[in-house]
Amino acid sequence: MIVRKATVKDVETLIRLRLDYLTEDGYSLPSVEREALSSRLRCYFSEHIGKDFVAVLAEEEGVVVSSAYLAVIEKPASPAFITGRAGTLMNVLTYAPYRRRGIATRVLQRMIDEAKQLGVSVIDLFATKDGELLYRKLGFTEPGYTAMRLSLR
Repeated sequence: MIVRKATVKDVETLIRLRLDYLTEDGYSLPSVEREALSSRLRCYFSEHIGKDFVAVLAEEEGVVVSSAYLAVIEKPASPAFITGRAGTLMNVLTYAPYRRRGIATRVLQRMIDEAKQLGVSVIDLFATKDGELLYRKLGFTEPGYTAMRLSLR
């Protein structure tokens, strides 16, 4: 098992992983929407990887079996994120045949190390019920605020 940071050479793989994650998360992706997302993701990954976006991949025999993405933003520092850098963890995916083998734990540990190297003070995420126990094991806790969202679309 190889756990590594993705590079711009992995853009097409990152797109596939993102679409697979969204499909598994219950989104219906008609071909027109899939093509639009792929195009936008291609631009995003090409522009942001190595800057304010990190992807960690786990490969077994040359096949990517697990992933995690981290988008990093900088905002005014506060006691909650002293460096001003905060990360949002997303797209934590392990394909079904590879689950319950500790692969996601290895991917997330590597991601946490990468975030520390980038000076990230906090990592936020929205946990699924399936992932909650793993995140807690790695030290994630519920923040003292209520997550809310206003959709502008």
